Amino acid sequence: MRGLSNKVAIVTGGGQGIGRAISLRLAEEGAKVAIFDLNPAAGEETATLAGSGAVIKTYQVDVGDYAAVQAAVAAVEADLGPIWLLCNNAGWDKPLAFLKSDQALWDKIIRINLYGPLNTHHAVCPLMVARGGGRVVNIASDAARVGTSDEAVYSACKGGVISFTKSIARELARKGVLLNTVCPGPTNTPMMQSVLGTGDDAIKWKDAMVRGIPLKRMGEPEDYAGMVAFLASEDANFITGQTISVSGGMNMI
Repeated sequence: MRGLSNKVAIVTGGGQGIGRAISLRLAEEGAKVAIFDLNPAAGEETATLAGSGAVIKTYQVDVGDYAAVQAAVAAVEADLGPIWLLCNNAGWDKPLAFLKSDQALWDKIIRINLYGPLNTHHAVCPLMVARGGGRVVNIASDAARVGTSDEAVYSACKGGVISFTKSIARELARKGVLLNTVCPGPTNTPMMQSVLGTGDDAIKWKDAMVRGIPLKRMGEPEDYAGMVAFLASEDANFITGQTISVSGGMNMI
């Protein structure tokens, strides 16, 4: 990809799963990556996987904590330089029928999946505006586009991220800040594994998901990293406000 060498990128939730694959791909393209993760050991493991030539620095951050996000963003600018890319990848869910859920669960899901991106945008985008350029890539979900049983609040948050991204893309277009959303489909990640569990029921659930995907397989974290790198690069200079599904053809919208 053109134009990513030495650019500074924040990846939230970069310690595992999709976030790890994104961090590794951006580092491969020559970017300097700042991982925001609750688990700094996972972020350090990502950095180790990238090899000695890569620049990946981990910051222990709860994206739902506005003050912590502000402090971490300031630290990134001091440590690595001006932030070019913000990739909001951190997410969490506990699948449960909505009528069996409670407000405490709603609050946790909303805090991570919606307030997290709001906090990071509010901390990073003013810096991009002041410099006249930058990119934001938000990781949502195809659950936001079609709905998913037992993930109503999560789907609502991800739908909110899509609408929020389009709105801020309109607000910041003239400032040279481009924002887009990537929507993964079902993916083999630690979070998915924790959801599926083990045993026959887990196998049946996974098989049912695969049957609904034209490419007949689950996504892998690496399937999304190239799209994020593309949207962060000079090759995407005329793309903003878009929502791109990367889901093996599961939802052809």
